[in-house]
Amino acid sequence: QGQTLYVSLEPCNHQGRTGPCSRALIDAGVGRVVFAMRDPYRPAQGGAAALAAAGIAVTDGVLEAEARELNVGFLSNVLRGVPWVRVKVAASLDGRTALANGASQWITGAAARADGHAWRARACAILTGVGTVVQDDPALTVREVATTRQPLRVVIDRHGDTPRTARVLADGNALIVTAHKPVAAFGAVDVLELPDGNGRVDLGELMRVLAKRGINELHVEAGARLNGALVDAGLVDELLVYLAPSI
Repeated sequence: QGQTLYVSLEPCNHQGRTGPCSRALIDAGVGRVVFAMRDPYRPAQGGAAALAAAGIAVTDGVLEAEARELNVGFLSNVLRGVPWVRVKVAASLDGRTALANGASQWITGAAARADGHAWRARACAILTGVGTVVQDDPALTVREVATTRQPLRVVIDRHGDTPRTARVLADGNALIVTAHKPVAAFGAVDVLELPDGNGRVDLGELMRVLAKRGINELHVEAGARLNGALVDAGLVDELLVYLAPSI
């Protein structure tokens, strides 16, 4: 009671999965609220006005640029209707991401892998392609750093060729995205059909669907083909590049 609260985002003024933050602060008797950025989500707006009307001192815009960076996925979802897409690439000095036979483990070292897992942990979902699943059988889980939850794993697989024993499907926290209905089911794993009319998965529509499912930050760990398709479609917001000192 009477204390100052510091928060990155304007306290909300609506009933969502929880009640209005502004009402909770008023009921708690907070004396002052300092926040970094106004809430761009229209249904949630009005928290600052509600606090001020209740006699609580309000200061906003403190470290706003830093808060926007912290909330980049949320802002992308609210303002653009798509997640913030971050593509991770590990490459050698000559720009290679795999050997001629497709092997790609390991280009980088332990420190880079731990950093990559920290970015996985930050993301809502991890995207890869069926080629990477077949070639490397990655789990795509967060293991090198502590986390409170595992991101959803999303596999672009236009024909439904992902092996049913693939590690990426192990706990059911996965989504297979196809262009055609697969011949056999994937058990408890969700399958989403998003054809683009040319026999491929509609990547732009996938981004919109993921945003509606609450995916704010999408972390991509895929091969050159899917990475290139995402870049060509103008869907990549950020590149996370690990450049190994080797040829």
